[in-house]
Amino acid sequence: MRTVRDRIRHAISFEVIGLALFTPLASFVFHLPVEHVGVVGIVSATLATAWNYVYNLGFDHLMQKFRGTTLKTMPLRIAHTVLFELGLLIALLPFIAWYLGVTIWQALVMDISFATFYLIYAFFFNMAYDRIFPLPEWSQTTQAPAE
Repeated sequence: MRTVRDRIRHAISFEVIGLALFTPLASFVFHLPVEHVGVVGIVSATLATAWNYVYNLGFDHLMQKFRGTTLKTMPLRIAHTVLFELGLLIALLPFIAWYLGVTIWQALVMDISFATFYLIYAFFFNMAYDRIFPLPEWSQTTQAPAE
C-alpha cells in the first residue's frame, strides 16, 4: 500500500495540476470571471484533497481486504474514478449554488461539467501516477514466471 508521504504527494500534485487546467477552462466555458471560478476551484480543490486522501485510503483498504492487492483492473479503475467524483459532486453542489448565486439546477449542470472534466483528468492522472510511482508489490503481481 502507499505511504502517507506518497498519498500526500499524490493529492497535492493532483489538485495543483487540476486547478491549473480547470480554472481558465471553466471561466471560458461558463463566461464567469476567472476570480469566481478560482474561488470555486480552490474551495473544491481543498475539499477534494481531503476527500482524495480519505477515499483512496479506504478504497485501498477494501481492495487489500477483498482482493489481496491494490493493483486495479480497468473496471476497478473506472469504478474508483466514478465513485470518487460522485461523492465530490454531492458535497460541492450546495456550495457552488450559494457562491455563484445560481439555482441548484444551474449548479448541478456546472458541477456535472466540472465532474466530467475531473473524471477524465483523474483517470489519466492516476494512470500516469501509478506508472511514475509504482508500488513494489505490483511488479511481483504482473511479472510472468521465468520459463
